Amino acid sequence: MVLISKAIQLINPNADVTVVNNDINLITWHNGTTPIPEADIQAKMNELQAKHDAEEWKRNREAEYPTHEDCIHALLDGGDTLTELQEKRQEIKVKYPKS
Repeated sequence: MVLISKAIQLINPNADVTVVNNDINLITWHNGTTPIPEADIQAKMNELQAKHDAEEWKRNREAEYPTHEDCIHALLDGGDTLTELQEKRQEIKVKYPKS
């Protein structure tokens, strides 16, 4: 879920704002912060959501890739261990192709 407060901060990094329950209708602007039109906030949220959705493959790969420790051991052990690790990584890449 894209947070309204994140979208606002990306539009105006100096915005002083409170958002209740991530509800666009419950935004309070503080300390003279000029309110940002809801349409601009929604457009930024849509942009952030699209970017998040486009990188799903990356998150899926990271969740299934061998750990750094596994990679180090495979490099040090070499041979079949390294080959198996490379095969596993390739299977994950095929399972979750870049969009």
